[in-house]
Amino acid sequence: MKFTCLSRGGDFHFPPCHILNVCGFRILFDCPMDLSALPIFSSVPTGFDAEKIDKPLDVNDLIYAVPWYKTVNNLHLWNVSFIDIVLISSPMGMLGLPFLTRMKGFSAKIYVTEVTARLGQLMMEELVSMHMEFRQFYGPEGSSFPQWMSWEELELLPSSLREVVLGKDGTELGAWVPLYSAADVTDCTQKVQTLRYAEETCYNGTLIIKAFSSGLEIGTCNWTINGPKRDVAFISNSIFLPAHAMKFDYRSLQSNDIVLYSDFSSLDAMENVEDDDGFSIPTTDSMSTLSMDNNNNNWEESVESLLNTDESLEEQEKLSYLCYCAIASLKVGGSVLIPINRLGTLLQLLEQISASLESSTLKVPIYVISSIAEELLAYTNVIPEWLCKERQEKLFSGEPLFSHIELIKDKKLHVYAAVHSPKLLTNWQEPCIVFAPHWSLRLGPVVHFLRRWCGDPNSLLVLESRLDAELALLPFKPMAMKVLQCSFLSGIKLPKVQPLLKILQPKIVLLPEDFKQQTRFTNANSFSVIHYSENASTRIPSLKDSSELEIATDLALQFQWRNLKHENMNVTRLKGELSVYHGKQRLLSGSEQAKSSKIRPLLHWGSPDLEKLLNILSNIGINGSVEQCMGNGESEKACIVHVHEPKKALIEIGTSTIISAGDENLASKIFEAIDKVLEGI
Repeated sequence: MKFTCLSRGGDFHFPPCHILNVCGFRILFDCPMDLSALPIFSSVPTGFDAEKIDKPLDVNDLIYAVPWYKTVNNLHLWNVSFIDIVLISSPMGMLGLPFLTRMKGFSAKIYVTEVTARLGQLMMEELVSMHMEFRQFYGPEGSSFPQWMSWEELELLPSSLREVVLGKDGTELGAWVPLYSAADVTDCTQKVQTLRYAEETCYNGTLIIKAFSSGLEIGTCNWTINGPKRDVAFISNSIFLPAHAMKFDYRSLQSNDIVLYSDFSSLDAMENVEDDDGFSIPTTDSMSTLSMDNNNNNWEESVESLLNTDESLEEQEKLSYLCYCAIASLKVGGSVLIPINRLGTLLQLLEQISASLESSTLKVPIYVISSIAEELLAYTNVIPEWLCKERQEKLFSGEPLFSHIELIKDKKLHVYAAVHSPKLLTNWQEPCIVFAPHWSLRLGPVVHFLRRWCGDPNSLLVLESRLDAELALLPFKPMAMKVLQCSFLSGIKLPKVQPLLKILQPKIVLLPEDFKQQTRFTNANSFSVIHYSENASTRIPSLKDSSELEIATDLALQFQWRNLKHENMNVTRLKGELSVYHGKQRLLSGSEQAKSSKIRPLLHWGSPDLEKLLNILSNIGINGSVEQCMGNGESEKACIVHVHEPKKALIEIGTSTIISAGDENLASKIFEAIDKVLEGI
């Protein structure tokens, strides 16, 4: 069993990507796209200036061309025809899937939850729609290789932009590809097989695959893979008590042999704390160290530490602070622009901002402008079984699952497909609050609103902290608009890793190499820990020397046991058809059974006693003599028996016994003599 980390990802929008080889099948976990690299391109320009300035970084240093998109570089090193299964954990992990499905030779089975499949499709369709604005401006591509990718042009780029293009080691140019088409998206979604939480599916009769809620977003999941010899749990970014999605179902991941831990969010959060020099909402998840010891081995304490509401309260405080800043900008006549792409955060912000507006008596419209907004908001209100318990209870009490339904009815929330919508132009008023994609600030309606408000010191722009704001805002400088960068919970916090693993009780845990600096494990653990690194294959030791086999009753009645004197065990031989179905191996009666009651042994072991062998041969009229000689090693003794009568033959006895004879009948008699000397079945 091998595990290969193709990419550790980057953040919520760029999840990790791995390949697991189990039971002879290659499984790809997620196929994301790194949209955080988009800011190296200029947004659709209002004016074009090709003059370049070396320092400081200027808007003219950006790439003026139709954007290409950065995929997982190491995935391009694999032959896609060798991938058997693709498991998608989130809509973000689905964005790069059309690049795979359109490739020649790709035939893998793709599994994804129903909601992730729908949300992923909407996000891909929106991306294609926003990308079309570049195509309309620049026109059709002249060649398959854009000019900006030539080495001459790359050498002219500032070092910071060149590093984004080529990567730190200069090997990632091949990761850039042109965006897929709407037809590619349709073809991709037709190839996926959707699942519900805990729904069982069987691949090739061997692997049982199930999806369980991860709590990160509506429809996101972790995976269990049960095979004949080992059971595997894959943990992606997860949140224990989300305010909108079904909670992290960690109990369904218990008692698996192997846990593949792929939640890098706590490491990303620490990097963000170290690197961020701008104004951002603070988080408590800074540098933490966890220790696996016996001081806290109480099961109830472990469960309680997982389900404490501290992180939920912290997230509510962030949203409250964001709403406070938004109201403050509105009061002085500024507008608020929020290009946050997280569905759960968007739904909660709509509720909290509308409540804040009510309490402040401000009459300010809220706009959601996106080509998929209307369908997306409607969809979230018809999937109660995928939401948290608190949201489901609203359904039973006759309330809408989310407040945006009532806000739209009361005309407090306005949803439009595009900035040039005639209805939007008619009903537009400022100041206002606008939710619009894209969070990279290079695509979609957000570009138009930024150009409108970037010079207004009273207006507010809300960004996620992982985005390089300095680079993203280059096309809109000078920037008088206030910028608030927010860090939202994107996975399991480091102090919760230890109690989670204690509850899951695996035998082997695979953790990222970066966790070595943050985790301490003692020898008293009930599991062993293996650390993995990016672009390196990790071999996982086998936990079982054998697997279970169900034998048909009629075959079991035919057992003819034979005692092995030296091994002190009984063995038998049987013939049938091996069937693997639903992860279980069965031996069934074959269509043809041996008619003879006497079955000649097919397998022998040990070395024959020469004196006993010569006596048996003599009794059946075969005479021979023994010639002894030393082999290559001093302890390796080879013997040769020369048969003289009735015909010449040779018996070589070493690590194996070989009979050489010109007469088939003589060879058969010698074999029967050896059979009487050796143990066999």
